[in-house]
Amino acid sequence: MKNRILVDTSIWIEFFRPRSYSGRHVEILLVNNAVWTCGMVIFEIFKGIKSEDEKSTISGIFDILPYAEMTKSLWKRTSELSIHLRKKGLDLPNSDILIATLALEHKLAVFTLDKHFKHIPGLKLYETLS
Repeated sequence: MKNRILVDTSIWIEFFRPRSYSGRHVEILLVNNAVWTCGMVIFEIFKGIKSEDEKSTISGIFDILPYAEMTKSLWKRTSELSIHLRKKGLDLPNSDILIATLALEHKLAVFTLDKHFKHIPGLKLYETLS
């Protein structure tokens, strides 16, 4: 799992900010071909694009990344995970439950700033040394 990291939107936002520790760490992961993406992250990043130049730059990055795809059975597992978490009193965003399901299925660690991912059973989080 060390070389298979699903980078969450919160970290990509840091990546596009100057002098961000998390952003610099994504650069290292990119050089090492460790970064994966998925549809939800692409959607969240692309909906924030403000210019054609920005779109071109972001497309250039995301077009080369390995991609974790949803299937019919994964949609069912996503709903099962959501129900399981709700029974424990945890109401996480659907987008993050979807990202977690993909990470679990494809044996990816998640690199995120969102603390609620730690409540998802079996999910590995990628952490940097701060």
